[in-house]
Amino acid sequence: MRSDTNSAEIPPGAVFAKQQDGTARQAQGQGQKERSSPAIQDLLLNALRRHRAGQLTEAARIYRQILAIDPHQADSLDLLGMIAYQAGGHELAVAMIRKAIAVNRRQASYHSNLGTVLQAQGKLDEAAACYEQALVLNPNLAEVHVNLGNIFQAQEKLDEAVARYQYALALKPELVEAHHGLGNTLQLMQDDMLEEAVACYERALALQPSHAQAHYNLGCALRALGKVDEALTQYRMALALQPDYIAAGFRESLAQLLRGDFPSGWHNYEKRWQCKPIDHGTPMRAYSQPLWAGETLASGRLLIWGEQGVGDEIMFAGLLPDVLRTGNRCVLDCDARLKPLFTRSFPGIDVVSGQVSGNGLGNDPGHGPELDIAAHLPCGSLPGLFRTTRAAFAATTSPYLIADPVARERFRARYTDADANGKRLVGLAWHTNNRKTGRYRSIDLSLFAPLFARPGIRWVSLQYGDHDALQSQAAAASATILIDRSVDQIANIDIFAAQIAAMDMVIAIDNSTAHLAGALGIPTWVLLPFAPDWRWLRERVDSPWYPTLHLFRQPKRGDWQSVVQRVWSAL
Repeated sequence: MRSDTNSAEIPPGAVFAKQQDGTARQAQGQGQKERSSPAIQDLLLNALRRHRAGQLTEAARIYRQILAIDPHQADSLDLLGMIAYQAGGHELAVAMIRKAIAVNRRQASYHSNLGTVLQAQGKLDEAAACYEQALVLNPNLAEVHVNLGNIFQAQEKLDEAVARYQYALALKPELVEAHHGLGNTLQLMQDDMLEEAVACYERALALQPSHAQAHYNLGCALRALGKVDEALTQYRMALALQPDYIAAGFRESLAQLLRGDFPSGWHNYEKRWQCKPIDHGTPMRAYSQPLWAGETLASGRLLIWGEQGVGDEIMFAGLLPDVLRTGNRCVLDCDARLKPLFTRSFPGIDVVSGQVSGNGLGNDPGHGPELDIAAHLPCGSLPGLFRTTRAAFAATTSPYLIADPVARERFRARYTDADANGKRLVGLAWHTNNRKTGRYRSIDLSLFAPLFARPGIRWVSLQYGDHDALQSQAAAASATILIDRSVDQIANIDIFAAQIAAMDMVIAIDNSTAHLAGALGIPTWVLLPFAPDWRWLRERVDSPWYPTLHLFRQPKRGDWQSVVQRVWSAL
């Protein structure tokens, strides 16, 4: 599932805008040294003035005029390449700047500008090599250190990135982008660097209050620190400065939902479709039929389709009974792994998987039968229709998913054999592979040692992953936990649901196991980090999405020990 914490953003090209004047000044001086023709020098000065003024078409015309006189005039090749870069012509820009470098390999700005273009193309290793060469020729180019830091940050070489930003600040203490980049990198490192990241953003904003990205990233850092109201203020300041700042608008929605401001939160949640794929992993489908607005359709059927991750599809499926109460005939297009479970659980809905194409809605060859779709809606938009108040969550039924009863009994019999000796079955999930937030949400298995020592409990692993690796983790933690190698919790969710349904209770971190257990109506204790995902709201110990859930929250960042102690006491 996608989460909303710790999402730093580096605006591409922002440092180049600062660097361009410096590059132009260096090029001007180099041109005066290399060229003896007064005519060329006059033309170059005129072109540079227009370039700085943003008159790119006229500047480009003059650069070409110079090259007609002297095809090897390196400054004109380089700066004409930068104009091509500014116009989006990256390949042409690379070719022009390489020609400049072939004429004069000792000019640092040429290598730096080539790095800028290659970085924009996503060729990070090549760009880094260019920046390194520029710094060999001139180690005092602070903006180039920032560019290199940005690359290291993108490559998750965080220590190297920090070093580059600090070097840039030693050269230019007032360089806003160095403070901003340093803050982004610190935000991506271990929890204990978040306060330092906040300080960097605040320094950047003291130097440049109109820096929208710094307001946004400051909001992300504050959100990770649990300061939701302050984060919301920063997102709104970013939007005031840049109204089309989609990421800030989307983060605003998540903060609003976390606070329980459902009407505004769901409204702004629709901005997820305009976000980058890294922020929202599902693209909007290009259907010709309209988005459903909650009405009873005069004819045809309603298509609800899944988005984001399996956990999200499970959570939003709790609103399908609300959809059916509108009197519409419904088709649900879900993850293939959920199809057996959803088919059993929602007999009034036609459940398909991957059969509803972008244009034909199932009518295209190879995409299943005629579906007669009149309207459609992504499942994440259902709460905006049916859960706009706290009271509206009372409509959530529990359970709303039904596990295979035969498989459930088979697991139950296996786990309550003679060796179990009447012990309660408690399932445990302790890890998530989420790349962004997994380190905050996961718990080392060894921390559960006090729980394993409790008598009267048979612990069963509900953790997805390689069975050998899980067994190694259990051995290293001296964990007395059963790992059932017959269950692949990722590939076969229907069998996994039956395994969960066999439990007396479940203890899980914030991962898909918690959602599935809650939807099955199993008593479930969810262990949450200090700054949890938006769906868990603030402070409360219950969940409006799943009536059988009880929430255990970290009292401070990183403090899982006290959470486990509270669970031990509750057991």
